[in-house]
Amino acid sequence: MRTILALAGALAMPALAPAQIAAPPGLDAYVTEVMETFEVPGVGLAIVKDGEVVLAKGYGVRRLGETTPVDAHTLFGIASNTKAFTATALALLVEEGKIAWDQPVIDVLPWFRMSDPYVTAELTVKDLLVHRSGLGLGAGDLLFWPASTLTRDEIVRRLRHLPIENSFRETYNYDNMLYMVAGEVVEAASGMSWEAFVEERILEPAGMSDSRASLTAAAPGRNIAFTHARVEGVVRFVEPDTSASISPAGGIMASASDMARWLNLQLARGKLADGDSLFSQATSRELWTLVTPIQPGSPPPEIAPLASNFNGYALGFFVGEYRGRKIVRHTGGLRGYVSRVAMIPEANLGVAVLTNQESGAAFDAIAYHVLDHYLDVDPPFDWLAGWRTVVAQWDSISAARVTEIAAARDSTAGPSLPLGRYAATYTDPWYGDVGITLENGGLVMRFSHTPPLTGDLEHWQYDTFLVRWRDRALRADAFVTFQLNPDGSIDRVRMEPASPDVDFSYDFQDLDLEPAPTEIEGGP
Repeated sequence: MRTILALAGALAMPALAPAQIAAPPGLDAYVTEVMETFEVPGVGLAIVKDGEVVLAKGYGVRRLGETTPVDAHTLFGIASNTKAFTATALALLVEEGKIAWDQPVIDVLPWFRMSDPYVTAELTVKDLLVHRSGLGLGAGDLLFWPASTLTRDEIVRRLRHLPIENSFRETYNYDNMLYMVAGEVVEAASGMSWEAFVEERILEPAGMSDSRASLTAAAPGRNIAFTHARVEGVVRFVEPDTSASISPAGGIMASASDMARWLNLQLARGKLADGDSLFSQATSRELWTLVTPIQPGSPPPEIAPLASNFNGYALGFFVGEYRGRKIVRHTGGLRGYVSRVAMIPEANLGVAVLTNQESGAAFDAIAYHVLDHYLDVDPPFDWLAGWRTVVAQWDSISAARVTEIAAARDSTAGPSLPLGRYAATYTDPWYGDVGITLENGGLVMRFSHTPPLTGDLEHWQYDTFLVRWRDRALRADAFVTFQLNPDGSIDRVRMEPASPDVDFSYDFQDLDLEPAPTEIEGGP
């Protein structure tokens, strides 16, 4: 699975007027050091304070190994920072009386179904935004992650087959699927596609002229940051996700300049630079009001200032505490892009960090360094050193877990069946078909709706195989376990990620694959 500005405070000031508030001293050198430490080719940075654009700037290069620089207008995929735009789009329709926050979704989308009839009947428009539906973490993301052949409509209609894992409205579990349903609500209530509505009703009025409401904006020749990730120990270019189906959950592409406008629009409680209102102060309060509580975690001591006394999800934003003040924030992650948006409303302060390499440590080291400067934190906290240590610790823990898994393997325990007996088409109620074929003496797995998920099965132990995806940039190898019936036929196939580093959107563990029914010649 984006966000950002339109002026508040000094409303007569033209957008992107010369800054009167200084940027943190030594900021350029600091950002450069962070980029070098975490191997990030390019960064877009926006800082706003008291209605003023303090900084909207690019750092580094668009593509590793090339010299074209990132500038204030270079587009990045902002991924899940898009969710705040979807929430704002629904809020505009609420203000117009076309929908209501507490209105059941089935009133707007009569065809909408969850797997539980009670949840289907009770799920409201607001519930779409707050990650408390009962779905598991990232449930259904395999329908569009990586890029799928399914349309958005086809994806959301498969929700009726996704199991409900938790009690309705009781447990926080981050999901993308219901934001895609929210996109369908926008379309049904407005008569416009989600993309058209967001561009015409939000991006254009906010003056976000660089931004686009679709990843298909990543076209050759545009001022766009190329996507990078660490693949098998080396940071390199990876192919971007250009799927249109994901748009309401994570499809906006934006620049540092535009993110500054979005930040100021939010901090100004919906007021635009010309004094008009895009949305009301009441809507602003709604967007920032905690709905789903989240148990605050305990950060490692190296990044101790991230400790919070409260945490939760509002409408498209996380809300919590930072150094005794309310913070409104979100992150975004797509293949090759990650980003951070953070606002301290009490200080009328906002920052957005866009990157073209998958390093959350980089965007947080920059974002919190900026926030601390304007919050007059003394003595300064060394976020770069803290995150450098934490990343090293995480890498060590992950490597130890992989070693532990490998050490528990009994490589002498062979499969129960000849390889050809595992070859078949298997089907899952919500995903559809997954094929396994015998090719050149080995097994190959192919997901029918997700061409990138093509991989070779290597025997692990017993009836468990390791699927190694041919596209190594996926970084999502998984275990495939065949469960047998007493007669030796295959009853079902279960999968799970092979490493703790696998992104949660590869929800292999939610699949319940069974042999597909065999068609009888001449049958119906």
